[in-house]
Amino acid sequence: MQKRFPAWIRQKWNTQEDFAFTKALVEELNLHTVCQSARCPNQAECWQRRTATFLILGNVCSRSCRFCGVRHGQALQAPDATEPAKIATAAATLGLAHVVLTSVTRDDLPDGGAAHFAACIRAVHARSPETTVEALTPDFGGDERSIGAVIDAGPEVFAHNIETVRRLYADVRDHRAHYARSLDVLRIARARDPKPIIKSACMAGLGETDAEIRETLEDLLAAGCEAIAIGQYLRPTRDHREVMEFVEPDRFAAYEQLARNLGFGFAVAGPFVRSSYRSAEMMQSEFARERLAPARRK
Repeated sequence: MQKRFPAWIRQKWNTQEDFAFTKALVEELNLHTVCQSARCPNQAECWQRRTATFLILGNVCSRSCRFCGVRHGQALQAPDATEPAKIATAAATLGLAHVVLTSVTRDDLPDGGAAHFAACIRAVHARSPETTVEALTPDFGGDERSIGAVIDAGPEVFAHNIETVRRLYADVRDHRAHYARSLDVLRIARARDPKPIIKSACMAGLGETDAEIRETLEDLLAAGCEAIAIGQYLRPTRDHREVMEFVEPDRFAAYEQLARNLGFGFAVAGPFVRSSYRSAEMMQSEFARERLAPARRK
C-alpha cells in the first residue's frame, strides 16, 4: 500500500473572509455540516465559496462504516424541530442557488428521519423558491414509505451513495448496509417520481478493480441512476480502513468518460470529488437544465 500522499492529493488550506463568514453563520445557527463532521478535504474551498453541505438529524451516526469520519454511537438526540427553519435561513443568507442536505443514519427513528428530511426540503423551498435542493439520504432500511416521504417533498435531486463495489461492501460498510439495498433505494426513488435527478457516488482506492467500477456503474444505471460522482477514498483516522491505492488523475478521467459512454447524463470523477462537491455545477449543466425544465415547481 502507498503510504505517502502523492503530489496530486495535496491541497492548500485557504481561509479568507468568506470562509470566516460561512463558519460564523454555521456556528451562530448551531448547524452541523458534512464538511466538519466527515473531515472533508474540500472544506476550505467550499466555505470560501460560501457553500456547505448541511448534515441534519445530529452529527452522531447509528452505524459505523469503516470509511466514514462521522462519529458513531447510540446516544442519539431527538430531531431538532427548529433545524428546517435554520437551514432555510442559512441557505438564504449564503445566497445558495443549490442546497445539499444529507444526514447521519438514524436506525433508532421509526422512519429513519425521513419526515425531518422532508421538512428541511420544504423549508428551503418555502424560503427560497428558486433554490434547488439535493437530498442525499441514508438507506432508511429500504423502507419504501420513508423513501417516498423524501421524494414527495419535491427535491430536484435525490441521491443515495453506493459507496463501493459489491465485493468490498461487507468489509467497508456497517453490517446493516447492503449493496443490493442501496440499489433498491435508487430504484424505489425512480419509480416513485420521474421528475428528480437520481444520483449516486462511489469511492476509488479501496482495493476495487476497474472491471468492478464498470460493474457498479452498470448496476447503478439499471437502478435508474443518472448522475455519478467518483472520488478518492482518504482515511479519516488510523482507526479507519487503510487506503489501498491512490488512483492517478488519468484513471479518474477514464472513469468519468466510461460513465458518460455507458449512459450517465452527468458524471464527474477526480481525487477530491465527493458526492456533494461542487454539486451546483451539475445543476448548471445542459443535462440538468433539460431534465428539470418540465418539472420545475409551479
